[in-house]
Amino acid sequence: MASIRKRGQRYHVQVRRIGFATRTKSFTKRSDATEWARLIEGQIDRQELAPCRKTLKDITLADLVTRYRDEVVPTKRGGDVETIVLNSFLRHSICRKVLSELRPSDFAAYRDERLKDRKADGSPKITAKSLKRQLAPVNNMFRHAAVEWEIPLRGNPMDGLKLRVVDQRRERRLRDGEGARLVTAAKKTRNRYVLPIILFAIETAMRRGEILSLRWRDIDLERGSATILETKNGYKRVIPLTDDAMSILTTIRPDDAKPIDLAFPITPVALRQSWDRLTERAKLQDLHFHDLRHEAVSRLFELGLTVPEVASISGHRTLAQLMRYSHANQDTVRAKLSGGSRTKLTGGQEITRIDAPPRRELTD
Repeated sequence: MASIRKRGQRYHVQVRRIGFATRTKSFTKRSDATEWARLIEGQIDRQELAPCRKTLKDITLADLVTRYRDEVVPTKRGGDVETIVLNSFLRHSICRKVLSELRPSDFAAYRDERLKDRKADGSPKITAKSLKRQLAPVNNMFRHAAVEWEIPLRGNPMDGLKLRVVDQRRERRLRDGEGARLVTAAKKTRNRYVLPIILFAIETAMRRGEILSLRWRDIDLERGSATILETKNGYKRVIPLTDDAMSILTTIRPDDAKPIDLAFPITPVALRQSWDRLTERAKLQDLHFHDLRHEAVSRLFELGLTVPEVASISGHRTLAQLMRYSHANQDTVRAKLSGGSRTKLTGGQEITRIDAPPRRELTD
């Protein structure tokens, strides 16, 4: 804040702001003093003036990361993952640097070091895409520190950091026979909720986190709908349930279920471990749980739903995002190009549009 005092025949101006050096100047006219004070305050607000080195010398990058991890990350969805990422970042020597000495070149060196790190077989330990994802919380931290905490940073040292990311979008769908193998392996899993979750994911195109956070109060079996209150993009959506989806929910619902009870009471870690074991048992190569969402969205288009209808179910906000999850069945496309409604195998056997297991086997 600026203060103007008259001393003798001159007006003495002093501009003080936490984190910046005090600026003083004298003028013969008060109007000139006021104009200069506004100019300096505007430069400080726009981060055009260098911050006070003394303040930044007292704060290390580790101090900033720790505060962000403890105060901000717990309020975010997916905070557990960010906490793990930041804890790993804190172990690196870059975090011992004080903010006054931190430069973009430090993060460039960090990037190069991480990307050069190799496994025993010579393959990279981390890809540019994964590193960019890991550095996202750190980048957000600098922006938060400047705006919310008013720490006088001279810009964001990560601005302009180049990470050459190769587009590795997944187009994995269930191939012939894989659906049946997946169900067979899931039936041998000790946790009774794994198979229903897999089938429910294919029926609804819901994300893993959305399925695991679904409560009975969010489900309306009479109207055949499920409401997702917390989504990845922050928008609530209502999903219409198919007959098979409602059958799954009816089968697993206990008689004493309470509205606040989870429909699928299993932790993300337990589901991940079960998934890894059953895909290995079924000999399914490179199949992720999230690929079931790709499969479900693609099937919705194959059923003839329009783009707005599919988007209302999947929750995608733009067409570009939606198209990343839609991969046409090549047999179906080939059949249409050939003028047929079905594709024939050798011997006349038909390829059905959906390689899905019998839903009623849940009651076996």
